[in-house]
Amino acid sequence: MYKLQKNNVIKGEILRAAHVFESLYICRNIHSMDIVAELKWRGMIQDIMPGTEEQLKKESTTCYIGFDPTADSLHIGSLVPILLLYHLQGAGHKPLALVGGATGMVGDPSGKSEERNLLNEETLQKNVAGVRKQLEKYLDFDSSKKNCAEIVNNYDWFKGLGFIDFLRDVGKHITVNYMMAKDSVRKRIEGETGISYTEFAYQLMQGYDFYWLYQNKNCKLQMGGSDQWGNITTGTELIRRKASGEAFAFTCPLITKADGGKFGKTEKGNVWLDPEKTSPFQFYQFWLNAADADAEKWIKIFTLIDKVEIDQVIQEHAKDPGARILQKKLAASITSFVHGEKECEIAMQTTEQLFGKKDDINLKEMDETTLLQAMEGVPVHFITETQINNGIDIVSFLSETGIFPSKGEARKMVAGGGVSVNKEKVNDAGLIINAESLLAGKYIVVQRGKKNHHLVKLQ
Repeated sequence: MYKLQKNNVIKGEILRAAHVFESLYICRNIHSMDIVAELKWRGMIQDIMPGTEEQLKKESTTCYIGFDPTADSLHIGSLVPILLLYHLQGAGHKPLALVGGATGMVGDPSGKSEERNLLNEETLQKNVAGVRKQLEKYLDFDSSKKNCAEIVNNYDWFKGLGFIDFLRDVGKHITVNYMMAKDSVRKRIEGETGISYTEFAYQLMQGYDFYWLYQNKNCKLQMGGSDQWGNITTGTELIRRKASGEAFAFTCPLITKADGGKFGKTEKGNVWLDPEKTSPFQFYQFWLNAADADAEKWIKIFTLIDKVEIDQVIQEHAKDPGARILQKKLAASITSFVHGEKECEIAMQTTEQLFGKKDDINLKEMDETTLLQAMEGVPVHFITETQINNGIDIVSFLSETGIFPSKGEARKMVAGGGVSVNKEKVNDAGLIINAESLLAGKYIVVQRGKKNHHLVKLQ
């Protein structure tokens, strides 16, 4: 294992986050009466139905959030609902994670400008299994505890419900006027693409989910993103009209980025929780590269760090923003929570190897898998075995691999100290690149300027 530059703030966060389930669960039970206040402080509540806070203070409440199985992995946008369930369970409430095996076949119009493609049953079941496996990592499913988490699949209660029965027992309780007043429906009706009856009926299905869980699981609270408010309140209305019951709801704000970019998206697409889709290193880098304004907001939402410590970190960061203390704290905490202490430590070590101070860098100690994870997404160039065996001067190497368009530009950048090979700054235009330059026997890392990395591969 290669050397990690010592950083007591980050190292301490890794060790603390690694034991987060045990310590936080105990802590949250002590402060269960303050759960709504804490979630509001963290910026995790946008709309809340009257009486919800009083219900959570009155008794241990069964609550649920739905997860849409459009892929076999959740992405970082799903961390907000996961953490909501996590916080509520820690405060003594019982979380239900609903995987939409039935509603996933229909499609939710909320927040979408056009109808999405429907999944076939085989793909849907594969996705449901993947989502279920991930959720089991974050919630406590110990059946010996009264508020143990459960995973439910709405396909289980929809598969035996006929169309006529649904119209008679569900549809008659909610008027078309009520359904059309919802923003998610109205915007689609007023738009160019319109809305199919399939998607129009989605809010009735989600409303029935809440009603079924109310009747069969004593579930009294539903949560979701702010775009789900219309669907959620349809559920509370169905419970009121059909069961003469009272149910509650709150939503969390949709996460945005300070620069207007879409949260959770990179040049390669979604940032996934599955390490096979987004490596722990790339996951760590996403949070590490957050803008200051985003990091200050996200550390409250996506970590389990308490207010006193967060305020302290924000103050320390303000004294020296260049040290990126806030981003490091955020990245370490959330990577440990999602991928575990070991993977987080490797991601930190890899970051130090690539971007740390020169005295601590030795890329030759990095194994091939870690190197390729670290170089994921950078431009790849090729060099022949003959060139390596014969040796090639640095200027020819840079131009012939295509890192620079010409020898003249390559020579000028080398002379200006703007080129590094395997993290060693090139000071001599006569430097020879040969077999000794190879990492893991087949790679060379070239840095052009401060941030532009290139990977050269032996072919």
